[in-house]
Amino acid sequence: MHHFIYATKDAWISSGSNVATTGISQKDQNYGKDPILELKKFYYNDSFDHETRILISFAGNAFNEMSNSIGSPAAGDASSSIPHVSTGLTKYYLRLYEADGTQELSTDYEIQAFPVSQSWVEGTGKFGDNPKVTDGVSWENVSNNPGASAVTWSRADTLHQHGGNIMTGSLLERSQSFSNQSPDIEMDVTDIVDRWLVGSASNNGLLLRFSGSLAHTNGQILNDTDGITGSFAQLKFFSSNTHTIYPPKLEVRWDDHTPCSGSNTGSLLQITSSGLEDNYLYMMGLRDSYKANEKVKFRVGARKRYIQKSFSTSLHTVSSSYIAENSGGYSIVDVATGETMVPFSAYTSMSCDSKSNYFIQWLDGFAPDRVYKILYKIKYDDGQEQIYDNDFEFIVTR
Repeated sequence: MHHFIYATKDAWISSGSNVATTGISQKDQNYGKDPILELKKFYYNDSFDHETRILISFAGNAFNEMSNSIGSPAAGDASSSIPHVSTGLTKYYLRLYEADGTQELSTDYEIQAFPVSQSWVEGTGKFGDNPKVTDGVSWENVSNNPGASAVTWSRADTLHQHGGNIMTGSLLERSQSFSNQSPDIEMDVTDIVDRWLVGSASNNGLLLRFSGSLAHTNGQILNDTDGITGSFAQLKFFSSNTHTIYPPKLEVRWDDHTPCSGSNTGSLLQITSSGLEDNYLYMMGLRDSYKANEKVKFRVGARKRYIQKSFSTSLHTVSSSYIAENSGGYSIVDVATGETMVPFSAYTSMSCDSKSNYFIQWLDGFAPDRVYKILYKIKYDDGQEQIYDNDFEFIVTR
């Protein structure tokens, strides 16, 4: 299964100033309500000038509900729980989606993520604010409430003077390398999330930056060692304040399928998988709509498309067959955008019981009032794969 929760707050912070126009410092400026998260290295007059970083948090009710769902998997149950990381069955991924492409960025680069060790306030600022807004997190401060003193980053870690207080150590640094590919982030953050879940690290979110540290002394940048070349390097991602379907999310993946073998299949017969038969898939009991908080067991029947004609004095019925173990998978797509919400993967194998093949999907991470389509894939014995797109559609409602 692929299940996801969305960010509860995010912001980007800058160590520079608006050098091209006003020269006003951005170190205390807040961008907490900006629909875009900027990650960049900025150069001015052929010299490195400043960088920005991204802060993102998933702490909240959805995270707590996910945490409460962790336990031993209960195969075949629509309320099946998420296996603990120690089982090796579960992975957590950070997902961010680029909004404006890359700008003069090296074809090869790396982005790092660290857990933040200090609580921070999202704030209400945006990039175009004039005068600038300083009420939330910034390069210098974790918060700056109007009428009160600013609360600065504690600077407990020695890696940076400002720009986020992060936790370092074994398994607390995650990264993703890019080489001539989409800048969308799909980073394995399993070890960090596991520490949040077991309480060995405070869940204050993640800090993202280009890889490589900046050397500082008394708050002054000495050199840029991240390996990014050129005069400008910028990535833009959709934030939680976007009006699109691409806000940042934390995705948990685990294999929850019941094997399509042995007594699990009851009296069903295995569908022919030689590649020589024309098979037909159909949904059983698919509703037009489902509530966003439902955990749904979607059932799919399988049979030969054409039944051989025979003569009999008894009533003839068409019985369902099952798709063999590791041969059937599913995917879910947003119809309007074509965006794949749940991809074909090692975590989307179909289950089976004595009635039919099926899969379970939690819908609380799906945007309401949108139409989704289920795709199926069968792998045949001769190595070919066939995807079935038969307009199996449903709407998620509030």
